[in-house]
Amino acid sequence: MLVSWNTTNQCNMFCDHCYRDAGVKLEEELTTTQGKTLIDQIKEAGFRMMIMSGGEPLMRPDIFELCAYAVSRGLRTVMGTNGTLITPRVADELRQSGLAACAISLDSIVASEHDAFRKLEGAYDLALQGMANLKRAGIPFQINTTVMDWNLKYLDAITDKAIDLGARAHHLFFLVPTGRATSIEQEALRVKEYERTLHRIMEKQKHVAIEIKPTCAPQFVRVADAKGIPVRFTRGCLAGISYCIISPTGDVQPCAYLDLRLGNVKHESFADIWRQNPVFKELRSQQYGGKCGCCEYTERCGGCRARAYYYSGGDYMAQDDWCLYQPRGLV
Repeated sequence: MLVSWNTTNQCNMFCDHCYRDAGVKLEEELTTTQGKTLIDQIKEAGFRMMIMSGGEPLMRPDIFELCAYAVSRGLRTVMGTNGTLITPRVADELRQSGLAACAISLDSIVASEHDAFRKLEGAYDLALQGMANLKRAGIPFQINTTVMDWNLKYLDAITDKAIDLGARAHHLFFLVPTGRATSIEQEALRVKEYERTLHRIMEKQKHVAIEIKPTCAPQFVRVADAKGIPVRFTRGCLAGISYCIISPTGDVQPCAYLDLRLGNVKHESFADIWRQNPVFKELRSQQYGGKCGCCEYTERCGGCRARAYYYSGGDYMAQDDWCLYQPRGLV
């Protein structure tokens, strides 16, 4: 089980697709003490892995202390960052904190396009330098890419770039309209292109040694199975089943893109929210509507619950309309 904590809303970028609408620090962000209590409760709830994210987590002054505390509690602690603030000193401090790995965003092999998308001049070069600093410090890293219509042509090349840079994996995040991403929803891939892209990504996986994983695209497990490609992931959508997210101010959500606030850790135990909230219980029931409910891949895929919620007008248990597959019972 893994949990992601958006440690701060602060960010040195203003990305078009940001689900958190990050930028400035929020007044009621969790304090260091509250963060450590949260970490204790995450451990109590049975989680094994913790993602420190943001905003930009490296803009939080106590981030190294929080990482070290999570590690001391037995959590495999990783970080999601834009990479631009990882100087040699920061990389060394991350290593000393016990951080297991980092994920750094890279959305194009063309520097100017990445910079324009991230709204920060020089972001591309700084991200690459951050990766080099992590490599020197001995911290494994992966590259994360947001898949859009304009960067489809670069996906294979970004994977090749990840290999050249020494990344352990390339994870491709398919856009779900939430936060600022609602303003660029038209740039998301449509159904047929979505399916073609999943096949293309899995074909690429056949020819490279590093892991390629589509995210917010749970149908990839079906495609991988059909192509005989072994993947270490037993399920596509984890929202509310073995994954959730905590906002900078302590709100608990099923996933980053499913904006349902199910409780706040300032007022009740995270472990209680995770175990007892009715929405979590319903998601775990896997009693989905439409073809997701009768599909033979229900347990392996589950459809994207956030995308189902957005396109159905508010039903997180609805079928995922972005899936072309027709379950055997419907054929």
